[in-house]
Formats: sequence, structure tokens, C-alpha cells
Amino acid sequence: MESPATILQVLPALDAGGVERGTLEIAAALVAAGHRAVVASAGGRLVPALEALGARHVTLPLATKSPWGVWRNAARLTGLIAAEGVALVHARSRAPAWSALWAARRAGVPFVTTYHATYSENFPGKRAYNAVMAKGDRVIAISHHIADHIRARHGVGEDRLRIIPRGADLSLFDPARVEPARVAALRTAWGVPEGAPLILLPGRLTRWKGQAVLVEALARLPGAHAVLAGDAQGREGFVAELQALAGRLGASDRTHVVGHVADMSAALLAANVVVHASIQPEGFGRTVVEAQAMGRPVIASDLGAPRETVEQGVTGWRVPPGDAAALAGAIAHVLALDGAALARLGQAARAAAPSVAAMQAATLAVYSEMLSGAAAGSRGGSHSGRST
Repeated sequence: MESPATILQVLPALDAGGVERGTLEIAAALVAAGHRAVVASAGGRLVPALEALGARHVTLPLATKSPWGVWRNAARLTGLIAAEGVALVHARSRAPAWSALWAARRAGVPFVTTYHATYSENFPGKRAYNAVMAKGDRVIAISHHIADHIRARHGVGEDRLRIIPRGADLSLFDPARVEPARVAALRTAWGVPEGAPLILLPGRLTRWKGQAVLVEALARLPGAHAVLAGDAQGREGFVAELQALAGRLGASDRTHVVGHVADMSAALLAANVVVHASIQPEGFGRTVVEAQAMGRPVIASDLGAPRETVEQGVTGWRVPPGDAAALAGAIAHVLALDGAALARLGQAARAAAPSVAAMQAATLAVYSEMLSGAAAGSRGGSHSGRST
């Protein structure tokens, strides 16, 4: 994008999560490059952070999934595109993507999507609903795993498909920049005794993230403590299940459910081992690469995108998903490693972690590609995504 342009990103809300963080990262890159970044969502805790970057937030009821609400939002977005002089629309979630697709077509501006997950198809019509994420003039896959899924499910050709891994902010997730006092304060706040091995599982508290698998593994690791860091997002029943499981296994005093953690770089550095225990494939697994960026030993479920950065015995370890015994064995192996082996692993893990800077540059290159084509007269029906 040689001249300043206004880019509109659309998503349901701006609360914690990988989609939301990616939105802020692209907004920051746009502003830094001299463009205007506009984000439309229903709002949330990250709005002040977005606006602090110099981006504009427009509050619209984009979290709705009702057909009437989606249709109304298409009209709202059409008006927003005109009012703000939007040159390109980037949708990041399915319901608002339908609204954004219709609005972009009406306005005659390029439409880009980011396909974040292998969305479920558990009732009739769900694949057609999901297909909006493959209707972009360019479709960004956040990993090779997701790219394979898009090809298989939607037949998107290589002319429209772009693989841009999400990444870690290597300036924020840098072990050299975390003061020991921050690490010690977190361990104390969590109630982890000094010197006790700490196993961290970062991620929202939901069954498929595998927190129960880690609790079962913890019961096989005397003396170790597990910290489950992440929002419950209203799943208090699941939290109670985890606590009851820890009680039955005699690990209540070593299982710490700590909620949302703001200082994740310090949290990762506080851990002796970082665990990804998901029992369903992750589209990317951001916490895995953030842990690798911090040079921490990572043990990941052997499925989905973590296979792309976790090289067995080199940058981490992979175990069969849902296998508490295998996870416990891998944790015990890591805890027994000497300092030199851990240092080698940490260096290799950080070197393998994809960066946010690379993701930002590649995404802006997609915008530039689309806007150059639009300027050359490729708008309207000639956009390849519009026949999908």
C-alpha cells in the first residue's frame, strides 16, 4: 500500500483471545505504516488498548448470530464503509463475516478473511455457514494445518489462499526482559511453594483444552504443582469438575486455578514446563509459540498446528492427546533434564517461534496486493472470492 488507506477489521467482540489479539496487532502495524485502522465489534475489554494504538473502534452488535441481526449489520457496515472511506474489509469470524461480505460487495471493495479454526459441522447447513470464511478475495490460513482444511473443505485454490502463521511478539516474550521479581510475585500469588516444580497450562477453561488430562497427569508427579491459567468464561461447572477431579486424585493442594493472567511473559518464565493438552486440533496454538519464544520446555498434544513448531526433542515434545500417562512421563523427563540440556532446548525453541512482526508484514502485503488490483480495475465481480 503505497498511499495511505483505511482498512476495516470486523469481529464479534474485543475480549481476550487469539482472534482479538491478532486484530490489535494488525491495527498497530497499519497505524505504524501510516494507514488508518478501523475495527468494528460489539466492544470489550481490549477497546482501550486498541484505541491507544491510534486505531478507531466502532461499536456495532456484531456478536449476534440471528439472520435478521446479520442482515441488519450488513447495512450498518455498508454505511460505515462509506462514512470512513474504507478501502478493504478484513473479516475474522463467521457471523460478522457474512455481514462484512455483503457490505463489501455492495461497496465494491476487496474482502479478505482469516480462517482461524477447523469449525465444527455438527448440524445440517453448518458447512455452508462456515464457508463464508473461504469466500474472501484472499483467504488467510493461520497455519499449514488450517490451509489443508480449507483446501479439503472448500476447494480454495492457491491463487486466493495465503498461509500466514500467527506469531509471538518476540520483544514482549523475551526472557531477558522479564525481571525475576515479576516471576517470584506470580508464584507467590498462585500459592506455589518456593522450589516446587511448576507446570503451566495457559488457555481458557474449556473441556477440549485438556485441563483434566493435566490434572490426571499431576497425580502421577509427586511434589509438582499445576497452574491452570485462563478465563472460565462462565464455565463454572467445568471448574468445579476440575477441582473435584483433583480432590479425588489427591492433588487438590497442588492444582491452582488462577483465572486470567495479564503478565503472560512472566507466567511462562515462572514455569518449569509449559503444557498444551488440547484433545482437539488447534488452528495455531499461540500459547505454544509464546512459550517457545520464552525458551521454556513445551509439551504439546500431537495434533493440529503445534506439530509445525514443536520438533520432538529439539524444540519441545509431543504426546498423544488425552493420554495422561504419556503426558506425565514427558513432564518427568523434562524435570529431570540438566541445565545445559534445558539451555540448548530453550535456544532452539526461541529460534523456531514464528514472530508477530512477520505476520504483520505478510498481512499488510496481502492488503497491498488486493488494493493494487482494485486500483487496476479488478473490483466488482472480477474478485475471485466472489464466485465461491
